[in-house]
Amino acid sequence: MKLSDRLAAATMHATARWTVRYGEVLRFAGSDLPRPRLIRVPTRHGRVRVHVYRPLAEPVPGAAHVHFHGGAFLMRYPFMDDWWCRYLAATTTVPVLNVDFRAAPYVAYPVAHHQCHDVAEWAAQGGGDLGLDGDRISVGGFSSGGNLAASVGLQARDGGHWLPALQVLGIPVLDFHGESGHDERGMITPQLRALVRRVYFPDPASRLEPWASPLRAPDLSGLPPAVVLTAERDVLRHDGRRYAMRLREAGVPVHHDETPGADHYFLTENPVRARTTMAMVAESIRSAIAEGTSKTE
Repeated sequence: MKLSDRLAAATMHATARWTVRYGEVLRFAGSDLPRPRLIRVPTRHGRVRVHVYRPLAEPVPGAAHVHFHGGAFLMRYPFMDDWWCRYLAATTTVPVLNVDFRAAPYVAYPVAHHQCHDVAEWAAQGGGDLGLDGDRISVGGFSSGGNLAASVGLQARDGGHWLPALQVLGIPVLDFHGESGHDERGMITPQLRALVRRVYFPDPASRLEPWASPLRAPDLSGLPPAVVLTAERDVLRHDGRRYAMRLREAGVPVHHDETPGADHYFLTENPVRARTTMAMVAESIRSAIAEGTSKTE
């Protein structure tokens, strides 16, 4: 790894808590929730910190939504999505597990992908003293977190032990080998995408692996139902659109919602429409959890 790449990635890693503010105008609900409980979950790459947001109302028994924050695999700052975790916990009455997976330049693929899967699988296996149920666990994330959520779905299917009730893929990046949208200009620059490839995916062959680039998976059948969120001006919209189409072709139920006129920070750019989008996602999680509940009762 070039020293310049390592320095750039390390700077993004260290300064995210002061530079990321995109969700502040979206605190529609959940501000009155208590500070999340910190737990540590074992994974094949060491213990991972997980922040558990619990609703004030009686939570849905056995249910949880496992969330993976964005930040281009370079920013290790789960509280960038504190507003989202609070919103979901408050509006769905489902506890939210916000995963503090490790990020580049201190680890490379597949560390974060494995850690996120292992936390979700741990939740599906009961979640320690949380008392969770595998049929009532959903996963989701934004941007690189959307990639992680899609990867967790593939890893879970391929492992054959459990399957999330729902995958929420928000403005996801789903192909690190291809150059979809490379000639466009937007919030996600070609320089940033190139930096991520060099630092988190330093082995070019790894970018072809389905767990790294879910669009490269030859078969998407048997995956969980999906909510795919894209934005009309986001250079990553092609990934989300193609994945939604391929999921449908594979027989997977998909709800694809695209915010018109918006770039990558699609919810912040249109906070009025964001209320509708966020409510739709919350209802989708509630419905998926309810369906999982009915299977086990």
